Amino acid sequence: MDWLESLFWEQSALQAVCVISVIIAVGLGLGKLRVCGISLGVTFVFFTGILAGHLGLAINPEILKYAEDFGLMLFVYELGLKVGPGFFSSFRTGGIKLNLLGLALVLAGTAVAIALSYLMSIPMTDMVGILSGATTNTPSLGAAQQAISQLGLSTEGAALSCAVTYPLGVVGVILAFVLVRKFVARKADYEPRRHDSDHTYVAEFRVTNPGIRGRSLREISALGGAHFVVSRIWHGDDVSIPGPDDVLSEGDRVLVITNEDEVGRLTVLFGEKSDRDWNKPDINWDTLDKNLVSRTIAISKPQLNGRRLGSLKLRKLYAVNISRVSRSGVRLLARPDLLLQLGDRLTIVGTPDAVNKVGALVGNSVTDLKDPNLAAIFIGMVLSLIVGSIPISLPGISVPIKLGLAGGPIVVGILIGRFGPRFHMVTYTTRSANLMLRGIGLSLFLACLGLDAGGEFIDTILRGDGLTWVAAGFIITLLPSLAMTVAAMRWWRLDFGTAAGMVSGAMANPMSMTYADGITPGDCAPVAYATTYPLSMFARVVIAQLLVICFV
Repeated sequence: MDWLESLFWEQSALQAVCVISVIIAVGLGLGKLRVCGISLGVTFVFFTGILAGHLGLAINPEILKYAEDFGLMLFVYELGLKVGPGFFSSFRTGGIKLNLLGLALVLAGTAVAIALSYLMSIPMTDMVGILSGATTNTPSLGAAQQAISQLGLSTEGAALSCAVTYPLGVVGVILAFVLVRKFVARKADYEPRRHDSDHTYVAEFRVTNPGIRGRSLREISALGGAHFVVSRIWHGDDVSIPGPDDVLSEGDRVLVITNEDEVGRLTVLFGEKSDRDWNKPDINWDTLDKNLVSRTIAISKPQLNGRRLGSLKLRKLYAVNISRVSRSGVRLLARPDLLLQLGDRLTIVGTPDAVNKVGALVGNSVTDLKDPNLAAIFIGMVLSLIVGSIPISLPGISVPIKLGLAGGPIVVGILIGRFGPRFHMVTYTTRSANLMLRGIGLSLFLACLGLDAGGEFIDTILRGDGLTWVAAGFIITLLPSLAMTVAAMRWWRLDFGTAAGMVSGAMANPMSMTYADGITPGDCAPVAYATTYPLSMFARVVIAQLLVICFV
C-alpha cells in the first residue's frame, strides 16, 4: 500500500491533483448539508482545506500558489464576462447608488477598526492586517506592508493578523446574510426590483393628443425625445405591425415598449394611457390577432455578432417588428443602433411565415450556442494579467496601486463581455458553461486558500494575540456587513440579491456573493458585486496606507 500513501503524502504534481480534488469533493458534499435550514455550499470547501492543512496534508508551494491564483482568475474573469453585457446599463440605473453604499461600508469598517485599535490596544501595524483579513482584501495588505516597511518597522504582525482573520472574514459576511434571511428579509425582498432586472416596460396608449394626429411614427419619435418601440397599432378593431411611415389618427391605440421612466413623457405625447397591465407574465400575445404571432428567437450565427440591429432591415424585408432584446437576463430596447451579440434573444412579432424566415436568417439554433468559445477566455486571461500588473500612481500615495489577480480579470471580463462584439469577438457561453467554469475556479481558489492557511492556523490563534485579532476581525466583518445589508434593503429599497451583491463587492468577498447568487433569482447579486468591487478595492488599498501614515 506504499503507492497509495505516496499518492497523498509525497509532494508531486499528481499528489497535488489528488489532494485538491479530495478537498473539493468532500467540501462540496458537506456544503449540501443543511443545519437549521442553512447550508454553506461551496464555501465549505474552504473549511475542508483548513482541516486538511491542520491534519498535515500539504502540496508543493509553487503548485499551490499556481492553482490558487488560476482558480481566482478563472472565477472573477468568468463573472466579469457574464455581467459585462448588462453592466453599463445597470450602472446607469443604480450604479452610483451602489458605489456610494459600498464606499459607506468601506468607511464604516475602517471606523470600527480605528475604534477597536484603541479599545483593544492593538497597534495599527497589526490592525491594518486585521482589517485586510476581515475584508478578504489582500491587495490592501500588500499596500499596508509597503507603507510599514518605508517607516522601518516589521511587517510580520500585519501578515500574521491577516492570515488568522481571513477565514472568519469569509464566514462573517455569509453569516450576516444568514441572519438577514432569518430575521429581517421578507418574501418581497427576494424579488428583483423591475428597474434593476428588466430594462423594458410595455404600455398601451390611446391617441388623443391633437399635436400628433396625422403624423407618422418617424415624425412622432423625433418629437418625443423618448426611446420607445411601437409593437402594434389598433385602427379601430384592426391590429397591425407598424412601420416608421405609418400615420396615427384620433382614437388609435398603440402598444409601446419603452423604459418605465419614460411612461409619463409618453403619456403626454400620445394623450392617454390605458390601465391594462401588459407586463404580466401570463399574457398570450398570439391572441391579440389571429394573423400575427409573437416569438422569441436566438441569434446563433457568429457572422451576426457585432452587427447593428438596424443593418438587418428585418422590418423592410420581412414586415416584422423586433420589440425587445434579451441579453444575459437583461431586456433591452430593440433600437436600430443596438449591437447584437451571439446568444441574444429577439422578441419578434409578425406572421408565422415571416417569423420562420427571420429565424432561419439569424440561426435560432440552441445546439450551435452550446459550443464553448474558449479563445475569448484565454485571450481575456492574458489581457487580465497585463491590466492587473499595470502600476497606477495616485497623488499623495507613495506606492503605486495595481489591480492584481482579482481586479484585473473582472475589469477585463466586463470590458470584453460588453465591447468584444464590436471587434467581432465571440464572448457568448451558455449559462451552464459559465456557472461550471466559475464553480471550478472558485473551488480551486477556496481549496488552496484553506490548505495554505490550515497548517499554522490553530497554532497562530492560540499563541500571543491570536484570539484578540480573530475577535477584532470578526467584529469588523460582521457588524458593518449586517448593518449595511439591512439599511440597503429598508432605507434604499434594494432587493436582497442586489444588497448582498453590493456588500460582497465592497467586502471583496466572492464566496458570499456566490452564496447570495444561489438563493436569489436572476443575476442581481453578481451584477451588484461587479459594480461595486473595483471602486471599493481601490478605496481599501488607499485607506490601508493612510491608516499607517496617520496612526503609526
